[in-house]
Amino acid sequence: MSEKQQQPLRNDSLDLLVVLSRSYNWVTAHINRDIRQYGLNPTEFGVLEFLFHKGPQPLQQIGEKILISSGNITYVVDKLEKKQLLVRKPCAVDRRVIYAELTEKGHQLLSDIFPGHTKSIEKAVSGLTPEEKHQAIALLKKLGRAAQEHY
Repeated sequence: MSEKQQQPLRNDSLDLLVVLSRSYNWVTAHINRDIRQYGLNPTEFGVLEFLFHKGPQPLQQIGEKILISSGNITYVVDKLEKKQLLVRKPCAVDRRVIYAELTEKGHQLLSDIFPGHTKSIEKAVSGLTPEEKHQAIALLKKLGRAAQEHY
């Protein structure tokens, strides 16, 4: 084989990125399929799940926690309000702050679907043993912190 025909040298960093991206895409595909069966998109579900676990929250904080823009959070909250899954409530102390809160219908929906959703996540990541999951969590946290530090 001539030099021009040789295989490129392996690059562990590139290999890691490709494997990580593919794994993320497949795990996310499982989760999104589960979410869509309830008539929700992943962003809507993220908002509902956040409120389900954290209680009423200012709209701005919801966007920051689930990583969506303020314009998009308004659109998503509008859609969820039309579905009667949440309501907006003004803050008693600062009228500029608007909270989102699950309605009884929203709370019931999440109570009903969350156990199955958890099983869908477990199925999506079932390729790892519990010990390997703990190792992956630790390594991915380390990777994320280092990437953030070097940004």
